[in-house]
Amino acid sequence: MRDVLEVLEFPRVRALLAERAKTPLGKALALDLGPLSQEEAERRHGLTQEALGYPYPLPEAGALKEAWERAKAGGRLSGPELLRAARALEGAMALKEELLPLQNALSQVAADIGDHEAFLDRIRKALDEEGAVRNEASPRLRQVRRELHPLRQEILNRLYALMDRHREAIQDRFVTVRRERYCIPVRSGMAHKVPGLLLDESESGATLFIEPLSVVKLNNRLYALRLQEEEEVNRILRELSERLAEDPGVPGTLEALALLDLVQAQAALARDLGLSRPRFGEGYALEEAFHPLIENPVKNSLALDETHRLLLLSGPNMGGKTALLKTLGLALLMAQSGLFVAARKATLAWPDRIYADIGDEQSLQENLSTFAGHLKRLKEMLEGATEKSLVLIDELGSGTDPEEGAALAQGILEALLERGVKGMVTTHLSPLKAFAQGREGILNASMRFDLESLKPTYELVLGVPGRSYALSIARRLALPEAVLRRAEALLPEGGRLEALLEKLEAERLALLEEKRRLQEALEEAEALRQELLARERGFAEERERRLRALEEEVRRRLLQAEAEIKALKEKARTQGKRDALRELMALRERYAKKAEPSPPPPGLALGQAVEVPSLGKRGKVLELRGEEALVQVGPVKMSLKAGELKPLPQEAQPKPLPLKPRREGREVDLRGLTVEEALLEVEGALEEAKALGLPTLRLLHGKGTGALRQAIREALRRDKRVEAFADAPPHEGGHGVTVVVLKGGFLPSARG
Repeated sequence: MRDVLEVLEFPRVRALLAERAKTPLGKALALDLGPLSQEEAERRHGLTQEALGYPYPLPEAGALKEAWERAKAGGRLSGPELLRAARALEGAMALKEELLPLQNALSQVAADIGDHEAFLDRIRKALDEEGAVRNEASPRLRQVRRELHPLRQEILNRLYALMDRHREAIQDRFVTVRRERYCIPVRSGMAHKVPGLLLDESESGATLFIEPLSVVKLNNRLYALRLQEEEEVNRILRELSERLAEDPGVPGTLEALALLDLVQAQAALARDLGLSRPRFGEGYALEEAFHPLIENPVKNSLALDETHRLLLLSGPNMGGKTALLKTLGLALLMAQSGLFVAARKATLAWPDRIYADIGDEQSLQENLSTFAGHLKRLKEMLEGATEKSLVLIDELGSGTDPEEGAALAQGILEALLERGVKGMVTTHLSPLKAFAQGREGILNASMRFDLESLKPTYELVLGVPGRSYALSIARRLALPEAVLRRAEALLPEGGRLEALLEKLEAERLALLEEKRRLQEALEEAEALRQELLARERGFAEERERRLRALEEEVRRRLLQAEAEIKALKEKARTQGKRDALRELMALRERYAKKAEPSPPPPGLALGQAVEVPSLGKRGKVLELRGEEALVQVGPVKMSLKAGELKPLPQEAQPKPLPLKPRREGREVDLRGLTVEEALLEVEGALEEAKALGLPTLRLLHGKGTGALRQAIREALRRDKRVEAFADAPPHEGGHGVTVVVLKGGFLPSARG
């Protein structure tokens, strides 16, 4: 497998990944990355997907690992080293607290971060922000330092006092330290003025550093206390180092931080290179795949399945065949290693092994030629490859006599096909192209070459073998025509194949152009469809918006009417009913005008006799509902579209009657009501007219059978508010209208 990784340039992918890691732990994992189990690879894919959508901070895990390993080996760490390790552990626990609520794959990794609170609490008490050991680290250290400070101050006070008494002997008035003891600078030749121990002298010899006898005992005591302090500090640092080494959660924390760093690096690599998440399944299918290590690569799509297990790739040199071979191999290695792959979409099988014969390596140890080296690797394939293996063979049959090489190569292809192996093979040999054409299990393919520019396009063409283009290029470069014709005449059987390929290439290009035109037309139609859909959505949204606005307006008016009615009730209670009733009538008239229904469709009215063509029958309009109408057809009532009805001639129409009473001033329209409804309406009208002091009231009941007229008049005779009643004058309705005179009113002339 190591040889395959090298041949397919996987170490370069590792290096790109390591560049994006943020800690030494992540870099180490990246540089050691290789194929995993399928379950672990799919887990890494999920982690990478989550890391793309959720960036998270990483603590300095490198310092933590270094400190922990030294402590495990028995080393005593310094205060700053312990502090850096503690801060890394604190950052790791904070990261755990941040990721756990996500309840995803990242949180499962973070769950392995240990609980280091006991160690951190001890560090906080023992070390300050610079890593120095605090006085509170231990009772003994606190006691030693309590003695050190006043003793040091006493020594300094004595020395400054001594220098003040012997100014003539002092070189400079300052206290210094020599051999870890406090002393003063004395001029050479004046040492007898300051009895003491000579500790040092300046380079010029002009200054002697003398420890006066008066502070010798104090310096001795100070030195002893310093030794005790140093011993206690070392003991505390050793204790903290042992605590770090014995913390059982550190290994899990380091592993989790390393993986979280690696996953974040994988997400950065996917984002920077445009990689996508692969899926494992049956066969190999890459859409818009590219080589991730090539700058500005051309994207190609390919598939290996049970129909076409082998892809025979041919074409000119430097046309991109080997790069495409490595594109498939790298995609598989990256997917197996938990990385995203260089394709817009990728479905990959999980092979039992990858066999790769790419390049011109020679085996110097076995004294093998390039061709023999190829045969050695091909032998390994033929002996070990199964139907679950992937083979990648570059330049099959090259390195020897073309005829023998072609025969040997065909035998190898037949053996691989018989085993059911999947893979890609590149070649220049025309007999192999002919062998693959129409053969079950293998598909010819080529890399396109632009004859106009004499440059490869690196575009994969499936189903068409590649040409050598030697004569075509020679003709483009204007070699003598006689030479070219002679060369064509000397071509063997394979030459006719090249001519056929040239014709097929021309037909393929014509089909591609036709496909391009059809695609443009399809895209234009799709754009138009999307535009129409957008307009339809816009209309629907506008309709909803208007309905919401209408509902809001109705609600607002209802609230306003309720408020006005409430005010009128209060006014009637406090100021009398007459004024309140006048305002109530005005209010009713105002809202009646606002609530007038929309006009019925042209030609239709209530009571309209209509023909229903779809039924071949006639009926009468009972109710208008916008664009629909309720129609009585015989004993059946049905709702029909107004546009489906055909109005009958006007002379056949009865006078349209409103279904609901309409009060307009001193007149009440009762037509269309039942007797009970009409009597209730008359009662209300009489009450209002009496309250308003109206002299008369007109009741429109129509003529009809006279039953409604008779019932109304019977009620009027018994009503004490009624002085008299009579028919209206003929020109004002006659028998269809009853004019009521309220008590105190005047009855106009009418026919009784």
